[in-house]
Amino acid sequence: MGVSLPRNYHPTEKEKFMSARQSEYFRRKLNKWKEDILLEAQETLLHLQEESLQEPDIADRASAETERSLELRTRDRQRKLVAKIEEALRRLEEGTYGFCEETGEPISLNRLDARPIATLSIEAQEQHERREKSYRDD
Repeated sequence: MGVSLPRNYHPTEKEKFMSARQSEYFRRKLNKWKEDILLEAQETLLHLQEESLQEPDIADRASAETERSLELRTRDRQRKLVAKIEEALRRLEEGTYGFCEETGEPISLNRLDARPIATLSIEAQEQHERREKSYRDD
């Protein structure tokens, strides 16, 4: 994008929220996360292709099938995570990244750093989870 960041840059509350530096920091963080996930998925695919499907022992075959099933479920969850990362990158481009979808208020930098795909502030997320729990209890 053209914004340079100091080597050990970390967003702080002292800066303007979602300044060019903060936006670039989160853009890089999201892209790196996405890159890592895609690399892992590629490695899993290679691993699955290299594995022999013909295990002589039935217990070994069952164990291998269980491992493959687990790997595929993990990759499916990560595929969904990549979609959320791409959505966060889209919000960055639109200028809506970092703002709570329910309140419009800024999401804390600590929350975004820990969960860069967050779309709700901690308060809104807690309220959302309480509503979900009350629906499940009914």
